[in-house]
Amino acid sequence: MLPLYKKLISINFYLLSFYYFCSMLINEKTWEYVRQHADDDVRKLALQGTKDAEVDLTVALQQIAGRQTARRKLPSWAAVDAIIYPPHLNMEQCSSEQTARYKAQMTGKGESMVDLTGGFGVDFYWMSQGFNQCTYVEQNEQLCTIAQENFRVLGRNCKVVCGFAADVLPQLPHANLIFMDPARRNEHGGRTYGIADCTPNVLELLPLLMQKADRLLLKLSPMLDWRKAVDDINRHGGHVNEVHIVSVNNECKELLVAVNHPEADELQLFCVNNEDCFKCTASTETVNVLSGADLPPFLYEPNASIMKAGCFAEMERQLGVSQIAPNSHLFVSSEKIVKFPGRKFQILAISSVNLKELQQKFSESLVPIESANIAVRNFPMSVEQLRKKLKLRDGGDTYIFATTLADGQHKLLICRKIG
Repeated sequence: MLPLYKKLISINFYLLSFYYFCSMLINEKTWEYVRQHADDDVRKLALQGTKDAEVDLTVALQQIAGRQTARRKLPSWAAVDAIIYPPHLNMEQCSSEQTARYKAQMTGKGESMVDLTGGFGVDFYWMSQGFNQCTYVEQNEQLCTIAQENFRVLGRNCKVVCGFAADVLPQLPHANLIFMDPARRNEHGGRTYGIADCTPNVLELLPLLMQKADRLLLKLSPMLDWRKAVDDINRHGGHVNEVHIVSVNNECKELLVAVNHPEADELQLFCVNNEDCFKCTASTETVNVLSGADLPPFLYEPNASIMKAGCFAEMERQLGVSQIAPNSHLFVSSEKIVKFPGRKFQILAISSVNLKELQQKFSESLVPIESANIAVRNFPMSVEQLRKKLKLRDGGDTYIFATTLADGQHKLLICRKIG
């Protein structure tokens, strides 16, 4: 007989968790306290306490903190008064609404889908809207209870199963899509990044996953080398046909790997930053480095997803840009590329690191010399060292890229940002 914590519990009733079931736990007095203090500092509220014995302060503070986080990450849910929020760690680990909507766009529509690692249910909620039969699986009873209630409040009719993914998977009927976001922490709470080190181990489950679903979507750590992740999955019987590197406000958030059956098309890369998406085939081509010391007038800095993907040769081919030197990851062109996936600049002047020459270049280009935004790319000095040497404050409308050109010269590219 399986131990109690391993039993699979199909939730067609309210589970007992987090003291008691949420509708019993959060009484009207506690909800009233949450509404009254929705914008207040949770730490101060904890110190102040409450004289009303009917207010469960622990629960109230968790809900206030959750609502405040949701305004930033989940605005649609934050607008719904009856949503119940889990502990802080679960709120920080859950996907944002923006990235969840992107997954829903990826997965499209179908008859059935399963999320084997449901968590707070954010990804599941948005992806499930494209499917008729949807199953949420989660091993944590508290999260299952919260998700069950929230899905009811949000009008999602779905099946919720409390159990371990490896135990539930053999019992599942065939699905159009299975989604997994394996936990990236070990038994000691330390972070893990490799697929085999996550829980559950997707590589061990892969043969059965391929039998149980037409498509498999994996959410992996953005710290992973996507090429190694693809190789690992393909060596264990999968066939990766899409890799999506998703950034929000130029910060890499997610690595999404779409696995189909072997007859799927060649591997496609999608480099996403907010609403921008650069699509290309995976390429091993070498980049074209600009020859000579003269640089064209327009400079480009790829966004975080492009940098993570390393698809520089494809970007050059599609957009007609050139890298200024090996390992610089700065690109230039003679004509302005409006749709470049990253920041765009116009080069106003080029200087050595000599302070007098720099001041002269500032004067010639009519650029203020008191402050500048400084970045280093393939350069022997740090930003702090260079700022001290140049005696420039941080900020303003001027941008200086310190880099090494193809001929080995260390140069400062004085620029202004353009749209």
